[in-house]
Amino acid sequence: MRIIAGEFRGRKLLPPEGESTRPVTDRAKQSIFDILSPRIGDAVVYDCFAGTGSFGLECLSRGSKSAVFLESDRSALDRLRENIRLLSVADCSIVIPTNIFHWIKSAPAPADKADLIFLDPPYPTTQNHPKELADLAGHLVKSHLSPTGLVIFRHHIENLLDLPGLVVENERTFGAMRVEFLSRA
Repeated sequence: MRIIAGEFRGRKLLPPEGESTRPVTDRAKQSIFDILSPRIGDAVVYDCFAGTGSFGLECLSRGSKSAVFLESDRSALDRLRENIRLLSVADCSIVIPTNIFHWIKSAPAPADKADLIFLDPPYPTTQNHPKELADLAGHLVKSHLSPTGLVIFRHHIENLLDLPGLVVENERTFGAMRVEFLSRA
């Protein structure tokens, strides 16, 4: 795992431990960020189910203003914090070590709404908890997404979900993974 462009191009990220986090390949990441490149500069980014922070850290490398990382897995959090430290981006990073499904119910609407929200849940979450994931997306859109913001939803190709308040602008498939780029309906 590495940063593929921007200020930290080529810098390696500490990989996840165990099987709870599934890293995105460089090829898929490059394709995703080719689509997002006009939106990244000065963006406020949420990296939900952040794992080791690959998406949010890539955005910071490319000029995003700030990144909020939401993660509950203890070992992933340790790696995420260390990756933030290694890249010296603590001043523009917020790590929220919580279960996002609990956090969203009481999280106040931020002053700076997110321009990009990466929604990258573990595949079993998408498959086994579609209602909870749809509710989460609904809350994020209502309270945290800017009017022109985009949700980037990565999931297994067989787990199709209708996320409330969002429409698909673009999508890409990489093997068994699908990435949908969603905007407000």
